[in-house]
Amino acid sequence: MDIYIEENTALSPEQTEMIKNVVKWALGHCDVCSDIDLGISFVDTAEIKKLNLEYRGKDTATDVLSFPVSDELMTVEGEPQPLGDIVICIDVAKAQAADYGHSFDRELAFLVVHGVLHLLGYNHETSDEEAEMIATQRCILDNLGISR
Repeated sequence: MDIYIEENTALSPEQTEMIKNVVKWALGHCDVCSDIDLGISFVDTAEIKKLNLEYRGKDTATDVLSFPVSDELMTVEGEPQPLGDIVICIDVAKAQAADYGHSFDRELAFLVVHGVLHLLGYNHETSDEEAEMIATQRCILDNLGISR
């Protein structure tokens, strides 16, 4: 499994390792055991706003965007399967951590799980989809010992 985390970030080595662990645990929880390639980038408010407008038509900053490579995982024997990319806004993550009264690390973990689940096809467009996604996120974070 290859998890590419943008190197020019303000994250500590411990945070980078935590993120990789969260990704691996989330994929395992969702029974994705094939060799996966996944990228995670961290941007500022201006960049996430630009991406959100370009790809979602929303002229506002957001916390996380996910860009799946495909709607379905297709395993090619001996080759890593590209899953997609996750983009997280550091500024929004810090603000949300403060608003929710938990640590920045907890917010990062939540956003990483949320992004991975979107790459795997989870959504929150309907109340049923949202309930399933929230329950899955909570289960993953609880099992990792990451709580609010």
